[in-house]
Amino acid sequence: MRLFTTRPELAGTFGMVATTHWLATASGMGVLEDGGTAIDAAVAAAFTLYVVEPHLNGPGGDLPLIFATAADPAPTVLCAQGVAPRAADLAAFAQLGLRLVPGTGLLPAVVPGAVGGWLTLLRDHGTATLRSVLRFAIGYARDGHPLTPRVANTVAAVADHFAAHWPSSARLWLAGGRPPAPGQVVRNPQLADTFQRLIDEADAAGSDREAQIDAAYRAWYQGFVAEAIDAFCRTEVADDSGDRHRGLLTGADLARWRPTYERPSTVDWQGYTVCKPGAWSQGPVLLQQLRMLDGVDAPHGSAELVHATAEVAKLAFADREAWYGDVPDVPLATLLSREYADERRQLIGEHARNELRPGWPDGREPRLPDVPTGAGEEGMTIGEPTVGRLGTTRGDTCHIDVVDRYGNMVSATPSGGWLQSSPAIPGLGFPLGTRGQMFWLEPDLPNSLAPGKRPRTTLSPTMLLRDGQPVIACGTPGGDQQDQWQLCFLLAHVLHALNLQEAIEAPAWHSIAFPSSFYPRESTPGGLVVESRIGEEVIDDLRRRGHVVTVSDPWSLGRLSAVSRDPATGVLRAAADPRGMQGYAAGR
Repeated sequence: MRLFTTRPELAGTFGMVATTHWLATASGMGVLEDGGTAIDAAVAAAFTLYVVEPHLNGPGGDLPLIFATAADPAPTVLCAQGVAPRAADLAAFAQLGLRLVPGTGLLPAVVPGAVGGWLTLLRDHGTATLRSVLRFAIGYARDGHPLTPRVANTVAAVADHFAAHWPSSARLWLAGGRPPAPGQVVRNPQLADTFQRLIDEADAAGSDREAQIDAAYRAWYQGFVAEAIDAFCRTEVADDSGDRHRGLLTGADLARWRPTYERPSTVDWQGYTVCKPGAWSQGPVLLQQLRMLDGVDAPHGSAELVHATAEVAKLAFADREAWYGDVPDVPLATLLSREYADERRQLIGEHARNELRPGWPDGREPRLPDVPTGAGEEGMTIGEPTVGRLGTTRGDTCHIDVVDRYGNMVSATPSGGWLQSSPAIPGLGFPLGTRGQMFWLEPDLPNSLAPGKRPRTTLSPTMLLRDGQPVIACGTPGGDQQDQWQLCFLLAHVLHALNLQEAIEAPAWHSIAFPSSFYPRESTPGGLVVESRIGEEVIDDLRRRGHVVTVSDPWSLGRLSAVSRDPATGVLRAAADPRGMQGYAAGR
């Protein structure tokens, strides 16, 4: 039995692109039509997203991705999550009297890794030139594009803050002293010039494609971009703390950094191998949840299933808080083992538990951070941009999935560098990221701040294999909720046989009973958010089980996308979420 959906699951044999904005999807398809691969198309889509979804990501942000190629079907993680500056340590923040890293301004900036990640992927595994993949982004930045309502609303929410505290952002976004209207054609000539200068640097390096991309990389991390970032970080700007602070990031920090290739973390589940980034991200929490849910058999969207997933989420995210971080001794093998999952599954009862209960992998005693509690500000629980106490807003994320007829596949979750969270860098047309807010300022935690360390990011792309071949790439924006909404999708698609589009559109839910990764790091003990479409009977049952249920709008939780490939037939499929009203899939 098929379910009604707002749009069809796409099917074809040539190529599929699914992103969180239709213009990025169209840019990726344009590259495929020009003879490019899924790698090339993903890069083009990503740079377009910097222009058309600047409230959700930017060139100053972060990037984890998983990719597989026709030549090597074994998935590889490319980590382009920048690291903390050399001057960023616990003592530096203690001297400023700060208990948490602010969520806005220059203090939380880490090395902007996203552009370096995309350039590295294009150089090592793509076929296109830099000029051919950047032409879409440059065109939309130079000639303009109609602004989506969400970007316009974000700018309007922070307009007073820009005018009072961040003049460089005011000059960029408040033409004539007022925010742009939804649908207004907006331009960012500074960003167009920045991207064009990368092409000019590439062309000056000669005709070799790889040498051109290397030249653009140097221009970003050792040349004009690094110089502008270094100079701007020496200024004081207002941030979430209520004070003005200089940044700690320097040009030398950019010059020292490089993206890395890594093996994914994996578990075998229901005939698939599920691949995620490592424990420097939250990615393994999806794997832990799948392990603990083995053997749970309940109808999709039922109170029994929602209860079980909420309880395993609490257990997995408690482990995230106690054990995950960019440190060498994360006991990940044990955390992902069947034996550990069996032990943790025994903690799931008929009623909700409100406390954080991390495990003792290998007999090691867990330690949790000193977590603020409270419901936080309305809207924080769904991962969308929200207004903070200084009038600033926190950002969200984008996602890209691409597959081509050759078998190349990419799942990427670019984020950070939000227009509303840090002032625009004069002359460059984009702000720095604020990912450093995810560090704890307590000592001796896996995610404690330290120079040269990656913050434990929420960004979490996913790839699934079957019989050693990549068959599904998926992901979503949503901060801490990413690996819960992806869990809803995978359960619906794999266990309950819904197609990609049906699984994406099915009612979703998530727990908020653990510390947020974002400033001010609040949690809601027992908190569970569900879409109203799940039904009053299920909601009442969940409340009887002890969950503190917040009923969200019927189409509010998630902005998933997914692509798939059947190696036996060559049939490609794609789907994108109608939530948010701007994500689209395209293909043929």
